[in-house]
Amino acid sequence: MVIGLARPWLRLLAREGYGVADVLDRLNQLLLDDATEAADAAARAFVGPAGPGDGPQTRFLSLLYGELVPFDGGVRCTLASAGHPLPLLLGADGGVTTVAQPQTLLGVVEDVTYVSESLDLWPGDTLLCVTDGVTERRSGSRQFDDGDGLALALSGCAGLDAELIAERIRRLVHEFGGRPPEDDLALLVLQAE
Repeated sequence: MVIGLARPWLRLLAREGYGVADVLDRLNQLLLDDATEAADAAARAFVGPAGPGDGPQTRFLSLLYGELVPFDGGVRCTLASAGHPLPLLLGADGGVTTVAQPQTLLGVVEDVTYVSESLDLWPGDTLLCVTDGVTERRSGSRQFDDGDGLALALSGCAGLDAELIAERIRRLVHEFGGRPPEDDLALLVLQAE
């Protein structure tokens, strides 16, 4: 339900020309305002005890939001993460670094100011963005990303195209647990050409 509210707001804010960090700031406020209105309406129409999931604290989400702007020879990528797994950058040399910084979930804290970071993707660079269904995939008490598992898996993908990287990471995540995944597994692999 929350992502259903957020999608049109994201599109509108992007069309209005707000920068990446400003989009998160405004979306955060919209979620908080909407949650407050919903809680007020529920209180006015109170007929029985509030059920689990009622109230403003239930309207939050994690989000990785960014902009891509091509330039001669590469792509400028500006990103901000709000409670979402951080993207990883695989360089042509096989080195993997974390991109962006962790920030608070959207719809939780009133006076937070989000920040964005920019990087240039050059031919041979790969940016991997995933949902927590990838990083938190379980095998017993272990998670796939324990000990930088995702970064290690990505480092073994140097030289592969985006489709092969996505397939390899997906396969490794599925093989990590004994049973099929219970959470969503979404991967976005971006490469500059």
